[in-house]
Amino acid sequence: MTIDWIHFTPWLSLGGGILLGLASAAFILVNGRILGISGILGGLLAPRLGDIGWRIAFLLGMAAAPFVSGLILPSGYLEAPRIEAGYIAIAIAGLLVGFGTRYGSGCTSGHGVCGLSRLSPRSLVSTLTFMGLGFLVVYVMRLAFYKELICNIESVNF
Repeated sequence: MTIDWIHFTPWLSLGGGILLGLASAAFILVNGRILGISGILGGLLAPRLGDIGWRIAFLLGMAAAPFVSGLILPSGYLEAPRIEAGYIAIAIAGLLVGFGTRYGSGCTSGHGVCGLSRLSPRSLVSTLTFMGLGFLVVYVMRLAFYKELICNIESVNF
C-alpha cells in the first residue's frame, strides 16, 4: 500500500475535522439537536409546524457552500470531484445510502461525529460497523481486482 502524496492533505483534513466538531457542538448547544444530515433531511419528509425553516436553511447552506467557497478561495484551490459512474449508478447508490441511513438510524456523520461525542453506545456500534465493513470491502475488492489492476498499470505507457 502506498500513500497518494499529491492528494494527501493532513492539515486541511485536520482543519475540516475541527470545524465539524465545533459546528456540531455549537449546533447541539444552541438548538438542542444533533447535527446529523440524514435526520435534518428526514425531518422534512414528515415536517412539524415550526420545524421546517431551519432545516431548509441548513440544507440550502450546505448546497451553497461550494459556490461561496469558490468565490472566496483562490482560483484552482478546489477541484471538482470526478465521479466515474453513470447517472443510474449514482441514483441507485443514493437510494441505497438513504435506505441505509434510515435502517441504521442515522448517517456516518450523525453517528461518527455527534453520536460518539455524546458517548452513545449505539453510535459506537454503528461507527465500528461502518468502518469495519468499509475495510472489509476494500480488502476484498483489492484481492479480487489486484491482478487486473497490475495488468492495466503495466500496459500504460508513460
